[in-house]
Amino acid sequence: MADEPGATRELIPISMLNALAYCPRRFAYEYIQAEMLVNEHVVEGQTLHTSVDAGGRTWLEQGVQERKLYVWSASLGIAGIVDLLEWRDGQVRPIEYKRGKVGRWRNDQVQLCAQALCLEEMFGVSIPEGYLFSFATRRREPVAFDAELRRWTLDVIAEAHRLSSEGRLPPPIEHRAKCAACSLQPLCLPDEVRQLASGAAGVAD
Repeated sequence: MADEPGATRELIPISMLNALAYCPRRFAYEYIQAEMLVNEHVVEGQTLHTSVDAGGRTWLEQGVQERKLYVWSASLGIAGIVDLLEWRDGQVRPIEYKRGKVGRWRNDQVQLCAQALCLEEMFGVSIPEGYLFSFATRRREPVAFDAELRRWTLDVIAEAHRLSSEGRLPPPIEHRAKCAACSLQPLCLPDEVRQLASGAAGVAD
């Protein structure tokens, strides 16, 4: 549904798109209900981000690096922080820093692509790729903003607005590997919720 004329659209944090791409229930806990469990992994990530979060600008031989840049898209209703933005040789590249190895679920790629969509709207440029930097490997991994990733990112953004407007907590996903790796598992209790749902369905039958 289109926004009414004059209406102020909610700006969903880009970091929450990462949560949604990983699991809709995680997004609902962290964004809609503002629930987050701080464990050693979260604290470690915050500590590693200290140098980036300080902000500032560094001049390079062929360009400039800007840290902690706030970006937004009024048309998409999203906003967030680019950890590091490089302007080099006439090209713009967003770089997102991650504590561990780049995840296999591609939710980090959605977050990075959303940053690029904001930058393209703000500066009127085309951004073909960005990078995910892993503190664990000390390496950058290129991420191509191809048609498939852009389409998926737009779908995630639309779903974020839909879930936010509904304000409901989605059921646990059927993906036990993701659940096992999720810091919110003690709060979400996916196995217990599934068991209760299964028992309720059995009684209804």
